[in-house]
Amino acid sequence: MSSETFTAAVVQAASVCFDLQGSLDKLESLAREAADNGARLAVFPEAFLSGYPSSLDWGGQSAAIREDVAAADYERYWRSAIELDEQGHVQLSRIARETGLHLVVGVIEREQASLYCTSAMFGADGRFLGKHRKIMPTVAERLVWTQGDGSTLAAVETPLGKLGSVICWENYMPLLRMHMYQQGIELYCAPTADDEPGWTATMQHIAMEGRCYVLSANQFTRRGDFPADYGNFPSDDTDFIVSHGGSCIVDPFGKVLAGPDHEGETILYADIDLSAIVRGKFYSDVVGHYARPDLLSMTVNLAEMRNVRTADEPG
Repeated sequence: MSSETFTAAVVQAASVCFDLQGSLDKLESLAREAADNGARLAVFPEAFLSGYPSSLDWGGQSAAIREDVAAADYERYWRSAIELDEQGHVQLSRIARETGLHLVVGVIEREQASLYCTSAMFGADGRFLGKHRKIMPTVAERLVWTQGDGSTLAAVETPLGKLGSVICWENYMPLLRMHMYQQGIELYCAPTADDEPGWTATMQHIAMEGRCYVLSANQFTRRGDFPADYGNFPSDDTDFIVSHGGSCIVDPFGKVLAGPDHEGETILYADIDLSAIVRGKFYSDVVGHYARPDLLSMTVNLAEMRNVRTADEPG
């Protein structure tokens, strides 16, 4: 565990919805701004590439599946998604390398015709550190996002500390949180689409429960951030606020260091001192001296789930 203090940033901004290159360009500009202000880690919101498809139709308050309209919306969404391979993504790697930032970016990832809500992690040298696919899309998200599996649940070692992601309402899955704590997560990233006031309390609870730093980034979006021909919103006024943000950074004692911000697009900064984690765990370490594995334990399946395996494959 490093004793060095560094600056972390959470980016609260709208993606350029359904426009991958536009969203990448905006991400690069915001990443450069964060780096210029001294950040060494920047966390971007859930689905920043390329959009969280907010709408009354998609959210199920009217017809959730509108036949040809829904299929066309899905195709547009699919075309604005990214593909991640063993090297990650060439443009995201370049942005991380050129800015010297560790990047955590919420992306819509496509594999064949299916979409995943994914958090992708990159080192300051541009190296792809890994990804986490959301294992349980929430409510109507299940219409468009596929469930991830246990093969992408790892926290990763970095020069800044142990880094990992839990996306939006996955943070209400106690056993998933416990798995992250067991790995020794120090920089707990929570990209989200939840802009409710209670979200901050959830982030404070997790920070105290896991004795880790929690960095939560959400989009701040208006009706005008979505294509005019997309969706069904309470108002067609381009200034109508769809997501109020609420991004924040919380320390291992539950103290809010930055945010929550509900006013507009912004970048929030805070100094991270990992030695605070050890001090916090003096009081409670839920996978150490404050645990009772003789009474309470869990099992995690880390295998990749596939429909088809060939006869020469292990397993």
